[in-house]
Amino acid sequence: MSPSQTTVGKTPAPPQEPVSSDEVYAKHRKVYPREVHGIFANLRVLGVTLLLGLFYGVAWLQWNGHQAVLLDLPARKFYIFGLTFWPQDFFYFAWLLVIAALTLFYVTSLAGRLWCGYACPQTVWTEIFLWIERKIEGSRNQQMKRDSGKMTAAKFRVKALKHFVWISFSLYTGFTFVGYFTPIRELAVEMTRLNLGPWETFWVLFYGFATYGNAGWMREQVCIYMCPYARFQSAMFDKDTLIIAYDEQRGEPRGSRQRGIAAREAGLGDCIDCTLCVQVCPTGIDIRKGLQYQCIGCAACIDVCDQVMDKMSYPKGLVRYTTEHAMAGKVTHILRPRTVMYTLLLLALSAGLVYAITQRTPLELDIIRDRNSLYREMSSGLVENVYTLKLINMDTKPHRYVLEVSGETSGLKSLELIRKNQPIDVPSGEVLTLPVAVRIDPAELRKAANKIEFIVYAEDDPKLSHREIARFLGPVMSR
Repeated sequence: MSPSQTTVGKTPAPPQEPVSSDEVYAKHRKVYPREVHGIFANLRVLGVTLLLGLFYGVAWLQWNGHQAVLLDLPARKFYIFGLTFWPQDFFYFAWLLVIAALTLFYVTSLAGRLWCGYACPQTVWTEIFLWIERKIEGSRNQQMKRDSGKMTAAKFRVKALKHFVWISFSLYTGFTFVGYFTPIRELAVEMTRLNLGPWETFWVLFYGFATYGNAGWMREQVCIYMCPYARFQSAMFDKDTLIIAYDEQRGEPRGSRQRGIAAREAGLGDCIDCTLCVQVCPTGIDIRKGLQYQCIGCAACIDVCDQVMDKMSYPKGLVRYTTEHAMAGKVTHILRPRTVMYTLLLLALSAGLVYAITQRTPLELDIIRDRNSLYREMSSGLVENVYTLKLINMDTKPHRYVLEVSGETSGLKSLELIRKNQPIDVPSGEVLTLPVAVRIDPAELRKAANKIEFIVYAEDDPKLSHREIARFLGPVMSR
């Protein structure tokens, strides 16, 4: 069954009333999620605390004299703790994005929308904004009562205070975001002096406004209307995927009753129709209508329903994490073709990325041939090619390098490297431009274009080396 379908149990849901045009074009109604406590709510709080703690805290960490995580775009250097990456290493980032996408698909096929319910930035920041709103405006009923009344001085003060805290928190979020691209300590000093640059100011305000709008005003609308994941995640669901489901066989027919009365004696199911599962839902859906794409898998309905079942002395689990096969009394299979495929792909890609990064040589050599002339014939009879080498030290410390040239692959044995007689010292994270020339006796040339190889290595660490192929052009002597 896909998330677009409306029932999970065996009994089909009753036909729905046709939707009128007034309902289709009705003004959006604000969702007031009721506060809920329970094991899944605690897990959500733990996730929010850890993720926001990392986001706001890591920006201030220092590592080897620089910010631990800093994407320094002007300098084209990206510091990730002890590693320094350059634009030439962009394919690592692309590799990581592929792993992240496959991980999301893998988790979705196994456990549904756990990402949406516990770790999505929209969910995380919305939880914080809801917490602020409850602290200032009160409970769900208090908020609804206040919003339904006229604007008074007291109401204005409460609303103004809430939005002031929201905006302050959003601006600090924008400041932290920019702090990953501009050193955050320098950014803080410049901000206190009201001396931020135009781009820093723009992105602080832009990201702050996005946080304020998405988490404060739009909330569930982002999940329902804007997020593409809600639309295509059904392609990753099957009957063995973990979902949140209402046990229709056990809960129907629903109806209210006094505590202590056995449901079957009253001719009712275990659902007392309290609607608390609807009141706690952050997207405002009724889980009793079946699996819906608007469900973000936060499990708030499970927590509140279990509390109601406890009060009624009924077994828990009327709303629970389960699978369609389990609801139908069949065996749930964790190992199935798609999960096996995702597992193997993730293991291979992750191992490959780790190996590539650990074996990565923090040294790059770019070669540019002189475009003004193919080659030059010297008065000594030798043929010369001119190159410009760009040597990039991507290590965390400076090195002195040795440069050599070889033509063994083309059978060239008398290559002579000509450059200024000075040490090749390159500081950490710097680029050295080095003009060089290569000469050879034209009698050795067998063809017009010959492969040669530039070899560079560090004096203090010969393992830190790099080889780059270039072309040597010259006349072909008649034999």
